[in-house]
Amino acid sequence: EARLLIVGLAPGLRGANRTGRPFTGDFAGDLLFRTLQLHGLAAGDYRRERDDGLRLLDCRISNAVRCVPPANRPTPAEVRTCGRFLAAEIAALPRLRAVVALGRVAHEAVLTTLGVARSAFPFAHGNLHQPRAGLLLADSYHCSRQNTNTGRLTEAMFEAVFSQISARLAS
Repeated sequence: EARLLIVGLAPGLRGANRTGRPFTGDFAGDLLFRTLQLHGLAAGDYRRERDDGLRLLDCRISNAVRCVPPANRPTPAEVRTCGRFLAAEIAALPRLRAVVALGRVAHEAVLTTLGVARSAFPFAHGNLHQPRAGLLLADSYHCSRQNTNTGRLTEAMFEAVFSQISARLAS
């Protein structure tokens, strides 16, 4: 029943792969779940464990690929192969109104899954697209430690993306 789908890159080796819940157990999850709580999209305690009591509200989390990729970088073949899983996630959400793509790989995987030309909707942090009627696609740099440590993504930049989406979902 979620209206928002968040699409990441792939399960994290020390996060989702260990805990079985996307983004749980790594730095990216710390920032993501704190931001979701701030915008009323998650509630409960987040303690980096699958059974910590955190629950998502009106949103779901998925990834462009299903397995931890070598060197944390999925190949185009992996993204294509896993596209059917992302398509199934999207199809299973009849109330879906918005997708937040965390990074270019996720952005392109969503567009490919929707069957629209990637060139028509270029990735850039903070961009909002409408790839089909009734669906928004919001771009964000991935909330990885690498992006936040280098300043490519700040907490304020990340929260701004979710502020835009939350406002759109509320209207």
